[in-house]
Amino acid sequence: MRRGLSIILAALVLSACSAPVAAPPPEADPPQAVARPSGPAGSPSPSPTPSGLPAPGEVTRMKRDGFPVISSVPTKRKVVFLTIDDGWEQDPGFARIIRERGIPITVFPTRDAVEAKGDQEAGQGWKYIGAGGWPYFKDLGVAIENHTLTHPDLRTLGLEAQKAEICGAAKTIDRHIGRAPELFRPPFGSWNATTLTAAAECGMRAMVLWTASVQTNARIAYQTPGKKLHPGDILLLHFRPPLEKDFTRLVRKVERRGFSFGDLGAYLDRLLPAPS
Repeated sequence: MRRGLSIILAALVLSACSAPVAAPPPEADPPQAVARPSGPAGSPSPSPTPSGLPAPGEVTRMKRDGFPVISSVPTKRKVVFLTIDDGWEQDPGFARIIRERGIPITVFPTRDAVEAKGDQEAGQGWKYIGAGGWPYFKDLGVAIENHTLTHPDLRTLGLEAQKAEICGAAKTIDRHIGRAPELFRPPFGSWNATTLTAAAECGMRAMVLWTASVQTNARIAYQTPGKKLHPGDILLLHFRPPLEKDFTRLVRKVERRGFSFGDLGAYLDRLLPAPS
């Protein structure tokens, strides 16, 4: 989904929630513009939001060469892709923005975060304050993909244990959302060759990494040269407070720089080799 073929089959990836991890076989820690109505105070400004679909010929299909590992999308269009991990902060204000603006996002939840109870420690000095569980994520009306059951460092696990995490998450999402996930994101960006085997055996089409992570106050931590947005960048966010406020700031920041938001699944449908 951008700038030149930035598909990484061997990479060092930094996670917004952990340090980078290096690796053996590369490892690592529209049709039409639609004007959206303005939302309640505090939501992003009501600028036209283009459909997130790729234009004809915008993306060239990859050749089949092992299990795909994607960190960006090869496109020259000024489009970026928003992905959000875990699921601790089930903020109704954030959900309202997504529904009102129709901003395409891809969610990579873990079962343990989605099903956590109130006041459960969520790490990094804050508590889980959401409520709603799987219905919250289903009602977002966006793609819900695979991020494992319990968020382990997969490099510490063997094949069967990795499959238990990935296949288990796929079954859980299918049961609660009504659609089996096709994309996989490894916790912490940490993976190895065994992870690719496990993901493939669990029915995943590709592993999705990222090129930049979004920190508190919508600060973008770039992992690519130039320290700026590039066409096709995949941005990593997390469901953590203050989600509505930071997401609003991020949307405005991205739009001020002349970028729109793409539908990651739609672009990958054009990019990835057809299922065998």
